[in-house]
Amino acid sequence: MTGSSDRSDAASTTHVTRTARAAQQFDAVFVGGGPRAVATLIRMAARLRHELDGAVSADEGDPTPARRPLRIAIVDALEVGSGATWLTTQPAQYLNNTTASATTLFPDESTNMSGPPSPGPDLVDWMRQVADAGSHPAGDWVVEEARDLRALDFTSRRLQGVYYRDQLAAAIEAGGFEVEQFVTTAHDLEPVEVEPFSGDPLTAVVLADGTRLAAPTVVLAQGMVQSLPDTEVAGLTRFADEHGLLYVAPGMPAERDFTGLPAGQTVIVRGLGANFFDVIGGLIAEWGGTFEPVAGDPHGRLRYLPTGREPHLVAGSRRGMPYRTKPIPYAEQRDVTPRWATPDWFEELSHRRGLDFATEVWPTIAKEIADQYLSALAAWRPEAIAAAAAPGPERSAGSEQAMTGTSGAVKSWSAVKPWIADLESARTAEDVERVLTDHVVDPRWSWNIADLRRPTRGCSVTSDEWREFVAAIVEDELASMSEPARHPRAAVNRVMSMLRGSAHRLGAVGAIAGTSLVRDLQGWFDADGLFLASGPPSVRVRKVLALIDAGVIDLLGPETVVRADADSGRFRAESLITRRAVESGVLVETRMSKGRVPDTNDPLLRSLLDSGRARIHQVDGVTTDFIEATRAEAAEAVRTGHNLVAASGEVDESVIVLGIPASTTQPGSAIGATPGLPSPLLAGADIAAKQVLRRAARVQLG
Repeated sequence: MTGSSDRSDAASTTHVTRTARAAQQFDAVFVGGGPRAVATLIRMAARLRHELDGAVSADEGDPTPARRPLRIAIVDALEVGSGATWLTTQPAQYLNNTTASATTLFPDESTNMSGPPSPGPDLVDWMRQVADAGSHPAGDWVVEEARDLRALDFTSRRLQGVYYRDQLAAAIEAGGFEVEQFVTTAHDLEPVEVEPFSGDPLTAVVLADGTRLAAPTVVLAQGMVQSLPDTEVAGLTRFADEHGLLYVAPGMPAERDFTGLPAGQTVIVRGLGANFFDVIGGLIAEWGGTFEPVAGDPHGRLRYLPTGREPHLVAGSRRGMPYRTKPIPYAEQRDVTPRWATPDWFEELSHRRGLDFATEVWPTIAKEIADQYLSALAAWRPEAIAAAAAPGPERSAGSEQAMTGTSGAVKSWSAVKPWIADLESARTAEDVERVLTDHVVDPRWSWNIADLRRPTRGCSVTSDEWREFVAAIVEDELASMSEPARHPRAAVNRVMSMLRGSAHRLGAVGAIAGTSLVRDLQGWFDADGLFLASGPPSVRVRKVLALIDAGVIDLLGPETVVRADADSGRFRAESLITRRAVESGVLVETRMSKGRVPDTNDPLLRSLLDSGRARIHQVDGVTTDFIEATRAEAAEAVRTGHNLVAASGEVDESVIVLGIPASTTQPGSAIGATPGLPSPLLAGADIAAKQVLRRAARVQLG
């Protein structure tokens, strides 16, 4: 790193001062120009307006807020305002997995923060404004999309990006900020000293071309950082180059080119998560095929009519199944009232330490999942529930009597719930699975918790058996998205959606032991939560299911492994469960890293880690996947929070880290802000805004 903190000799001081004079000076520099940066500027504008209106006075000992416009630099590798995820130039087919009504940048009373309110339009309000205006500087497509969408529709990511950019422009105007945008990458931080200031020193952000942006505060808001190519990806890339093959490496869909896949030929696709649905949406538009309703189908099945441009996509992953769907937005929903994993239960656990998530938390969550599955199944297919499954003649007789009226007609098992006593006594996840096994008698509806990760329970199946399994998946997905209040599959999704946030908060407050935090909560449980509760919109899933029916998409099977086959000079994919293998000259990765910092390709984070100015967060001596930042409190008197921690343990108050790269100390900050719900993202933005303004005032007046 240029510019040592040891300035004991004149030469060193001269060198650092010369560097500072060459730097452009700002009141704050943001690295990452997406929603966290925008939200922080909105909070800064609200605080400035509140203070300058005389509603509150500065804390005793603090300087009066500066009257001159604050100079802000925002650095983003792709686009300031939207960031990479909501890039406004990406295809219209890339959709959010949340509805328009679930997005805002303006906190309400539900978010705990010390700053003043800042009313503003949520995404739905903004869409109405755009539609009423009839034009938009970003293009006619913005107006067209805004007019066509309703509150519970899933917007394109590019439209949400325009919303973010518009709110950035409004915040700049409201705060009287002078903002300079840099579309490039940041590579380093340098401490600098500038005369004649005697207050806080400045920190310079060094850009790719050597430009230096100096400020008293740097806010790191990079969002979903990606990984450097691992050994496997690097090897596949070399293999493709050597053999003239096509390889699309993992990454953000908006930053990859998936066009031009060879028509009629086998293409290996690895990854069946959120990215998979984005890529398929873009490919459908390229192929030009059409979808038509299947007459008489009760759940809205579609039929795909191909054009001949389609390849044969053989897709696989560890789980072997695509992410589960979101329900139809306007379909009837059903709330879940937990019986065991209650708010009080989570609150009690939050005060404990050293919990093993797999044995002390997960079994209770699993009980809720099992209860909801059995309750829904009892109403959906009552004949699938065992009439006398539970041991004990009294309970069996009671169950029979409860299920039979004077006419002998069978009543709903959902009112009787004979499985509750067994779940009450269940202590382990295995106990819960036995309850599910005991109470479901129809193999078609046989299901247990382990199926979430291993859909065939690790057993090998033939290709024909797997095809039957896939056909059942298609049927269940169609039914669960169209009848989310009733279908057993939707019930499981609903429980996970409700409880996973509370589970992750246990990790954030330090209740989970380090080993279990990394292995369980941030490992398989996080993956299960994404699979069940962060799936794509139903409109997208219907089309994918139609492509499966049409044979355009071919699910290879669970535990798919991909390798470069030197003998054939082609890529080879095989499912270890179905034992089916295919070869192809094209391999498309529809997966990406989930923000892992230790192997990130972000040049600034890499530099900070390599130089010791940052370190990876450890819990009980166990290394996590995220950078360490201090925890934060919302109290106005607390002047720090979310600050970078060096390898030495020293806290750098001049650097604030927001969001995904610091997920272990900022639980929930990866999730966008929703009106009416507490938002860690917006609470963090307010904490950052408070620090930026205080440090800017001290340096100006120091």
